[in-house]
Amino acid sequence: MRLVVQRVSQASVTVDGKITGQIGRGLLVLVGIGQGDSEEDARYLAEKIIELRIFEDRDGKMNKSLRQLKDEDSASGASDPSSTGFGVLSVSQFTLYGDCRKGRRPSYTQAEQPNLARELYDFWKSCLTDLGFPPEDGVFAAHMDVALVNDGPVTLLLDSSQAF
Repeated sequence: MRLVVQRVSQASVTVDGKITGQIGRGLLVLVGIGQGDSEEDARYLAEKIIELRIFEDRDGKMNKSLRQLKDEDSASGASDPSSTGFGVLSVSQFTLYGDCRKGRRPSYTQAEQPNLARELYDFWKSCLTDLGFPPEDGVFAAHMDVALVNDGPVTLLLDSSQAF
């Protein structure tokens, strides 16, 4: 699996003129599923992004994870922690497996077949939910308009094939 993880102050995805998912502060995650990716990959990456220390602490250093921010917000007695952000907006994107080495048209032969990719993508979202971060979402295989305010900017590339 390949992820593009962006720290955002807000993000949304729109399909056919309707917002299907939006968050305040948190992570926008573009998710590519490749051939041979497994539930182990999805579980690993879900845990990884929730614990990535890419949010600033009081000293302005990237030292806090999404989990820490949400826990701190809950501990502060916020009446509705979900309304303050600290969420995940997940967007499926097979083009993360585009191979541009030959010619001018990307090849997508390394991307997983849509039916298998959808199953693993749904599993990925369930992993995030199990970790306490039910994701906002786009629509699998739809044409989507993604809007974001990248905070930093902070953008990271994660690939599960390089993790094990």
